[in-house]
Amino acid sequence: MNEAPASTTAVRPPPGPEEPAARVRDLRKVFGRLTAVDGIDLDVPAGSVFGMLGPNGSGKTTLIRMLLGLTRPTSGTVELLGRRVPDGLPAALPDVGALVEGPGFHPFLSGRENLRRVATLEPRLSAREIRPAVDAALDRVGLAGAAGRRYRGYSLGMKQRLGLAAALVVPRRLVVLDEPTNGLDPAGTREIRAVVADLRRSGVTVLLSSHLLSEVESVCTHVAVLKRGTLVASGELQRLLDAVAGGWEIGTTDVDGALRVLHGTGARARADDDGVVVGGVVVEDGPPAPELFAALVRAGIPVHGLRRQRPDLETLFTRITEGDS
Repeated sequence: MNEAPASTTAVRPPPGPEEPAARVRDLRKVFGRLTAVDGIDLDVPAGSVFGMLGPNGSGKTTLIRMLLGLTRPTSGTVELLGRRVPDGLPAALPDVGALVEGPGFHPFLSGRENLRRVATLEPRLSAREIRPAVDAALDRVGLAGAAGRRYRGYSLGMKQRLGLAAALVVPRRLVVLDEPTNGLDPAGTREIRAVVADLRRSGVTVLLSSHLLSEVESVCTHVAVLKRGTLVASGELQRLLDAVAGGWEIGTTDVDGALRVLHGTGARARADDDGVVVGGVVVEDGPPAPELFAALVRAGIPVHGLRRQRPDLETLFTRITEGDS
């Protein structure tokens, strides 16, 4: 996919450093006897790629719908680009592009015709800007070659691409994507990741909901994890991964001697390809790392390298959602 040319449409400056792109406080949504979202406080930092994670039924889509004014909260407050929802939606929504719960287009129209209909509803596009904006959006998501085909003949992945093109037909400050790579092959998934990376470089905030942990880990700067309607973790992705401490890989040619010393300190250790591994994902497991290293040095064990293991997002997600039914 080629990078879309810059639009002539003016874009308002992004929120200031203290103003998140989206904010919810004590947000709650009840459907009959089901509490879908239960007292969530959350900030989506401006300029971030924010991943929304959680098992099925955790409340992700309901939360996104409340952010966009598509569902009214039972209680709590929502702000979108510094404006209260729902009263501030008319001012905020022109700066927001969204692909939520799959795109909806006319089956007998072509991809280009469908996207042109979307573009005519954009208040910031003049009549003469519609065609170049549509062409640029189609090219950006890799649909330029299939733009003349009827929508009913599109694959699921192509439909997802057209929905993303609709979200990007004009410059945005916030783009909300619910399962954007659903139905895409690996090449298509890489292209969508490239679009998200390009948006971030442009200063656009991206709120991304996905069940693919590898996708989130590869593109997101921040994450929030939901479980049964509650927020169980949120923040910068790297800090959350660092908080789930890994073990240490110790490079040594004297594996037997290192194991003997480490076991003598009360640490859990095992042999590895290039030495030994101490501990697991629990930082309090055994003596502190400096004591272990000092014990090896005192015993004359040659240490050629130290490397801290870092858990991946799947490990983090499993640990903080374990016990979910």
